This record gives sequence, structure tokens and C-alpha cells, in this order.
Amino acid sequence: MEQQRERHAPPWRRWAEGAGRGPGLRSALLVAVLAQVGSAWAAQAQSGRMPLDAWARILLLLGPALLTVRHRYPVAAVYGVSAVTLVYLAAGYPYGPVFISLAVACFAAVISGHRAAAWGAVALLWTGRLLIGHWLYRWLPPPGDGPAPWTQELGVTAWVLAMLALFELVRVRREQWSRERSERAAAARRRADEERLRIARELHDVLAHSISVINVQAGVGLALLDTDPEQARTALTTIKAASKEALGEVRQVLDTLRAPGAAPRAPAPGLDRLPELLEQAAAAGLTVTAATEGRPRTLPPGADLAAFRILQEALTNVVRHSGSRTARIRLAWRPDGLELRVDDDGPATGDPAGGSGNGLAGMRERAAALGGTIEAGPRPDGGFRVIARLPPTAAPPQEEP
Repeated sequence: MEQQRERHAPPWRRWAEGAGRGPGLRSALLVAVLAQVGSAWAAQAQSGRMPLDAWARILLLLGPALLTVRHRYPVAAVYGVSAVTLVYLAAGYPYGPVFISLAVACFAAVISGHRAAAWGAVALLWTGRLLIGHWLYRWLPPPGDGPAPWTQELGVTAWVLAMLALFELVRVRREQWSRERSERAAAARRRADEERLRIARELHDVLAHSISVINVQAGVGLALLDTDPEQARTALTTIKAASKEALGEVRQVLDTLRAPGAAPRAPAPGLDRLPELLEQAAAAGLTVTAATEGRPRTLPPGADLAAFRILQEALTNVVRHSGSRTARIRLAWRPDGLELRVDDDGPATGDPAGGSGNGLAGMRERAAALGGTIEAGPRPDGGFRVIARLPPTAAPPQEEP
């Protein structure tokens, strides 16, 4: 996605973002050709300046040669080019493309974060140019040269400031684009982490409930295998049904991994499957009663799934951790949301049922993702209670039959 975004970016942005990378040999060669050809034309137009000789050609090549290391050593390159340009001007050679090398070196220094070096190199050249044009011209070639007009100096100064301002603008935009890319990458990592957490939570809820049922029924089957084969057969049938359902739900979760964004083949479970959940709990030896208060409402798919998983995990904890074989579920539909309550009479039989397990942590995460809360802990009169409060939805109440 990020690569597609960059490919469809405007050409000037791709150039600005790509500048400053690589050895820069091609651009240095282009600057060298422009300097040689352009200076030859300038020499013809500026007959009062010194003619281009071998020393001038070397200076015109030395500046572009320093540009080849401007990405690795931007400070040294920009000051070196500034010094070479100043020597060229002091020798009285014609004005022209010799300044291109300095512009390229300044740009490389600015975008690499060495703004002070770029401004310092320009100040060095500008100061030297003022000294040459208004004082040292008496002793420097060409012979008979006079002072430079101040209007020319003002024009050069304005051009240099505009050039540096443009470079600063490119630098700011590059930093802004870099921050945007970092933010997009961080957001993508957060989405990936949230998706992994969601899948892990789904797998935990599916497997914990199903394996708890299978574990209980396997124990029943082993205990009754010799004395009551028919009851053992019933336990094995329950194990087969629970494992088949678990495999189906695991396959549905894994399908979302193989085809991100694709619609699931089967609808996600919701509160409409509460009777099926009570049957599974009964198959695990747990007697569950359910009661409803208020007028039921249609929940959005995410909230419906969360409510179902919270009830499923709460019953799984009763099967695994409680000595009681009974549990009570209450669904309270209220104007301020839906309250789910699961009670059992305890006592605990082994691992603690609340507080730090993955099951309760998953329930809290599901509720928090919807803006709800989970309360879980021992009851004063014994047993354990889980209360989940989910926020109200915009769905209208269902019509009573």
C-alpha cells in the first residue's frame, strides 16, 4: 500500500523525496557538462573577463567532482565547493554556471540537516564576493576592472536568499512526509496488533469452552465405560459434537487470516445462539437457567459477538473452576445499555477463576473495545459473579409478538 501511494505521488514529490539518496554521480556529471558549456558561452558574452584557460577548466571540474561526495560528507562538500567558486571568481573568470555546483551542494546540506553549513558556505562566498567586487578588484584580474555595481549585488543577494528559502521548504516538506509515513506505518502496526489480539481472543474463547466440555465428557465416558456403556456413548457423542463445532469456528477464524477483509462464510455467533450454549453447558454437566429483563434489542454484529463470547467464557470458568454444577444467567436490557450477569454458587475447586486468567482478560478487552466494563469476583454469600455492562446501541427495540 505504501509503495502504491509513492508510485502515484506527483513527480515533483518523488524527486524531492528521492533527492539526497545514492552516490549522485549522474547529477554531478550533468553539472560538470553545464558548467563547461555554459561558461564557454558566458566567456564570449563577457569579453572584459579573463578568458577560460586550463586552470579555469580545472576549477569548473573540481566543483562538480566535490558533488559526488555531497551525500556522504555534505558539510565538507558545501564548503569545498564554496571555496572553489570563490577562487574562480577571484581569478577574474566570467560569471555563469559555476554557481550551479554551489546550489546543488547547498541543497544536499540543507536536506541532510546541515542547514548551518549551507548558510555558512553561502555567507563565505557572499562575503568574498563583496570583498573582491568592492576592494580587492584593484589587485586581482582582469586588469582595469572596476567596482561591481550595488544593484548587481542586491540582485545576487535576493537570488541567493530565494534559493535557500526554496531549499528550506523542500526540507520541511520532506520531514512532513517522513512523519506521515511513520504515522501510517505505526497505525498499520497497531491495526495488525489489534487483529492478532482479536484472533487470539477468539481462538481462546472457542477452544477453552469446547475443550472444557470435551474434558468433562471424556472423564464421564472413562468412568462409565464399563458400568454404563450407553451413558459413555452419550458422552462420546457430546465430545464429537463439541469438537466438530470447535473445528468449524476455528476454521472460520483462520479463514479471516487467509483472506483479509473477506466476508466470513458463516455468520458470527450471537445471543440468538444462547439456547445452543445452554445445551452445551448441560452436556458438560452444568445446569444453567437464563432470565431476561426489559425489551430485547438488535445488537450490532460486534456487540452481539462480544455478548455471546462473554457468556460463553463465564460458563467455561464455571465448568473449569467451580464446584457448583449450577449457574444463572440474567440479561437486563436497560436504556443505558445491556447488562449480562452470570452467577454460580461455588466453591472454587482449583485454579482461581478470576482476576488474572486469560479468560477474564479477554472478557475485559471485549467489553472495553465497545466502551463497556467487566466486574468479576467472589460473592459475599459464596460463589462467583461476572457482570458485564455494554453501552447502549442505536438499534431500535424489537417488536413484541
